[in-house]
Amino acid sequence: MPTHNSEVIDSYPDCAQTYGKGYTFLDLFNSDNNSKHRAMNPYYPFSSWKDWEVGSWLLRSGLSMGKIDSFLSLEMIKTLPLSFLSAKELRSRAEMLPSGPRWMSQIIPTKFPTKLPVVLYWRDPLDCISSLLNHPAFHDQLDFTPRRVYTTAQRLCRVFSEWATGDDAWNMQSALPKGATLLGTILSSDKTNVSTMTGDRVAHPLLVSLANICMSTRLKSSSNAFVLTALLPVPKFIHKKKRMRGVLEDRLIHECLDIVLRPLKVAAREGVMLSDPIGHTTTLSQLATARSKVDPDDIEAFFREAQKFRLNGVNTPFWLDWPLSDPSHFLTPEFLHLIHREFYDHDVKWLICAVGDTEIDFRFSVLQVITGFRHFHGRISKLKQVTGRAQRDIQRSIVAVSADAVPSTVMAAVRALMDFRYLVQSPVIDDIQLTRISTALEEFHANKDAIIDGGFRRGQRGGVIENWYIPKLELMQSIVPSIRNTGVSLQWTADTTEHAHITEIKDPARSSNNNNYDPQICRHLDRTDKCCRFDLAMSLLNNMADSKRQGSDDVGDVNDNVDLDADDDHDDGDVDFDADVDHDIPHLLAMNKYPGHSRPTTNYFEIAKVLQHREAGTVPVPLRSFVIERTAFHLAYDPSIRNISVDDAAIKFGLPDLRPAIADFLRREDTHGRDHIHTIGGARRAGPTTPLPFDKLQVWFKLRLQDTDFHDISIIRPAQTLNCAPPSDPWTSGRYDTVIINNEARCVWPTDGLHGHTIGQIRLLMRPVGKSGTNWSWKDRFLVYVHRFDIVPQSSGTNDREPSTQLHLLKRAKRSNGTRVGDIVPVTQLRALVNLVPRFGASADNRLTPYNSMEHASQFWLNKYWDKNSYFPLSM
Repeated sequence: MPTHNSEVIDSYPDCAQTYGKGYTFLDLFNSDNNSKHRAMNPYYPFSSWKDWEVGSWLLRSGLSMGKIDSFLSLEMIKTLPLSFLSAKELRSRAEMLPSGPRWMSQIIPTKFPTKLPVVLYWRDPLDCISSLLNHPAFHDQLDFTPRRVYTTAQRLCRVFSEWATGDDAWNMQSALPKGATLLGTILSSDKTNVSTMTGDRVAHPLLVSLANICMSTRLKSSSNAFVLTALLPVPKFIHKKKRMRGVLEDRLIHECLDIVLRPLKVAAREGVMLSDPIGHTTTLSQLATARSKVDPDDIEAFFREAQKFRLNGVNTPFWLDWPLSDPSHFLTPEFLHLIHREFYDHDVKWLICAVGDTEIDFRFSVLQVITGFRHFHGRISKLKQVTGRAQRDIQRSIVAVSADAVPSTVMAAVRALMDFRYLVQSPVIDDIQLTRISTALEEFHANKDAIIDGGFRRGQRGGVIENWYIPKLELMQSIVPSIRNTGVSLQWTADTTEHAHITEIKDPARSSNNNNYDPQICRHLDRTDKCCRFDLAMSLLNNMADSKRQGSDDVGDVNDNVDLDADDDHDDGDVDFDADVDHDIPHLLAMNKYPGHSRPTTNYFEIAKVLQHREAGTVPVPLRSFVIERTAFHLAYDPSIRNISVDDAAIKFGLPDLRPAIADFLRREDTHGRDHIHTIGGARRAGPTTPLPFDKLQVWFKLRLQDTDFHDISIIRPAQTLNCAPPSDPWTSGRYDTVIINNEARCVWPTDGLHGHTIGQIRLLMRPVGKSGTNWSWKDRFLVYVHRFDIVPQSSGTNDREPSTQLHLLKRAKRSNGTRVGDIVPVTQLRALVNLVPRFGASADNRLTPYNSMEHASQFWLNKYWDKNSYFPLSM
């Protein structure tokens, strides 16, 4: 089956068939005992919508029962017609709401003594999965068909993305009866601290989700695609040896997992119908060998025997009787704790040791600030509580920052690991990219010895380590096979589940009495789940009622809902939509009505589309939002400078050739037409006093650029702010960002990479203003004055990249008289924000600051690692 982008898909035949009509979310919602009361009052057990609104807010506010009672005792609140007078009564009404999966508890007996009884709290994972399957938010986000995707009809190059595109899904489906539906279960478990600052209270949540939910949806924390199915016990065994206490804890966790996941294993067995569905894996054979030699109840002897196979001493793993399960397949690479943690624990330490902590801290501190991105004003070498986000932020710049200060072989090794790290995070990976991933890892291993030879691999006490016993590096070898088996590894990242620990564990724990957390967390989650389900049901029912009333009437003109007069820069203003009518424009904002969702992304592509269809005279011209190819542009309605002469603008922005540059631009327009693609450079034809058909300019200091995802043009990325502000305190040299500029009509960004594009620094963003009542001889549009950068040719290789960093080295283009090469181009030739890092050399100039480093450096690294979306086109 060919697709729109020439890919060919072979879908598994006769799978995921439906058998009759099932139960929808509303069917299940209306099946509880109180549904008869809701026939008269849809908000039962609350008296009305307002009563429910107050009750719902209090239930989800995190307030304690005492504070809720205090709130309800206020004289003003007593005048409200509420159906509850106390927190206890409010919670009793909440218990009457339709329920989702129900919590259960069970005391787990142990052979070895513990300080406290071991209690397991859990919900049926089948019920949790069922609640995900019939949730309306996922109705168009489920994928049940295993498939093999190829780049061409010849089927020579395989493409991997979602779980269903991997070999495992295809092979598992082949083991099921004809027409059966394959559901991939995702389990995530990690301990998390409950107490804050003091205490050692720890929770061990087990989250469950479906691999059938589309990756882009499942990875969004706001989608709530991961459901807490169990709170595993965190026991304290009484044993004289600490390591044996760990073995006992591991065994207990597997025993609890076996109890919790038993419904899933039963469902898998009954659905498969095979005589020997489990098979004999290497791990099971090793366990059988250990059991044949030592009694598993003799934990110390069994542990010693298990260690010979590098096993942890668990004698009965929870997946032992789970059909089609094999740890070499279901234990997928996890980026947060594997590649990002490996980077900070090792790569960063190597470079800090090689460059010097003071030097590398200074280099990071003088990088030019870019709006929307973290700037390390302090010391990266002494960061405390480093998060995954901080690790990614350091990754953006560390290769370019460290260049020239470390041996080239060391840089080649670190850079190869960085390429590996970026390549494996792609949401779509084909066989060619798998080869690149393997090659990058091989290049690291070919150059890694230089790190030890230089004495840069050191322990906590500063001693040189002369081995490569790094488990995370060893685990990287499993990423390529895992991608072939289970799809891209990006979808298994723990970022989403780590965030779920906040909503599922930490927030409920804060509303408890700080004693015996687990049951209180379960009760809190049960109430919250009921409230969410009730909100969703009421929303669906209200929408159905509205649809029936409206019939075929027009909903309204979405054009009337757009605020055209605001700037979406988070620092200076917002482009937003009328909060009372935003339900009429769901295609403009990724707005979600459920609690806990982050600020939506403004879609300038849709706004531009709306503006194009407005009547003449109702919107400012030229349009402030417009689209060229895969880039959307947005400027504020009001310019930063409403009226300034050309000569004054030249002085204010330090552009002595502004007037002749404008004259040359207008001449090229007259010669080649108004759709001409302008280049930057060439001889200056006009003189410094050349007359212009206008004398006044409007000037903007900021421009918003928005692009689409490199791999999926349907995904709109958040807009980025480009600054183009004249000198001011503390930016004494001005604040000017750098961009990719198109200079060939037949080349498209990002498909063609840098081919047909150049790098420029925007120095003036303007609109010429003609005299009112006169005919203008030029096209009324936004223009930008740009300084050009040139790529410095390299002696080795043919790709013009510096060998060790594999980055382009740039320098400012200059004319024969030493002045910078600059020209006027339409704003529509801009394509994307790009990051340049000054070339510091062996030692950075201590006179540099974040506000002057771009103006005083002579050469720059084109930093492809700044943004994962631009990494791929800049690597071409």
